[in-house]
Amino acid sequence: MSDSPFSRAFPRRTALRSLAVAAVAVPAVLGQPAGAATAPRPPKAAALWHPVPATDGLKAFEGVEADRGHLHPNRKYVYAEGDHYRFAIWRDDRDTTGGGDRQRTEVKGMVQDGTALKMHDGETWTIAYDMYLPSTLHGTSKFTHIFQTKTPSTNAGPWVTLDLTRSGGKELISARAYANSGSPSIASAELAPLRDKWVSVQWTLTIGAKGTAAFLIRDGAGSTAPIAAQGSMTEVNIPDQGDYVRPKWGIYRSVQSASSDIVDTYLLFRNYTASRK
Repeated sequence: MSDSPFSRAFPRRTALRSLAVAAVAVPAVLGQPAGAATAPRPPKAAALWHPVPATDGLKAFEGVEADRGHLHPNRKYVYAEGDHYRFAIWRDDRDTTGGGDRQRTEVKGMVQDGTALKMHDGETWTIAYDMYLPSTLHGTSKFTHIFQTKTPSTNAGPWVTLDLTRSGGKELISARAYANSGSPSIASAELAPLRDKWVSVQWTLTIGAKGTAAFLIRDGAGSTAPIAAQGSMTEVNIPDQGDYVRPKWGIYRSVQSASSDIVDTYLLFRNYTASRK
């Protein structure tokens, strides 16, 4: 809206090799996390959206929003990497909105076989995915969204978000009814135990001005991992406004938080699915 990502995620030899590659002016890439093991994809019998990164690539989304001012053309921001998608961000990135007070590396929408899936008033959607949060991705005192829902034609929202927050030394991950008065939390958990490993996320959203939202995050990947937080809320403002509601993933954050929290980092997603009741 410093500390290097290599420090936790890389053994020393790999970090030096990556820095050497950067020195010869190939596109900049943030580090590979430890423990990013391959997991089998969940069944996708009922899923309308089930992209495979290696074959679908960025065609799984309606578009990418990163480095929109073209400040860093040699950097790679969003791309498929094996069984997952990588979203990279650097501390000196700036978005073209907000007068220089924020940065953004996001994708928008869900596309299956060339068709954009659209969430409309009265529909109930379940969206699930695995997520990897490295230790360099901090909670912040200002906004840091890693999931948003918006209405494209009006650019309204965000309606429901997943945020990384900080109050003093306490960092939280919080699902929020962001457009409701006071942006109340639907469910939240401490961030530290969920870092540096794959965790599973599930949203169930009924679209509408008086919709519903349920959120669940597991402390690990897969349906048998223990639940870290879950909650639900009614009277949630998620309207399509005559258009449709579109999810977004990535890192969208204010740079007005403490500089120690705005560092080079990344975020990984895999096993995306979406279904409609």
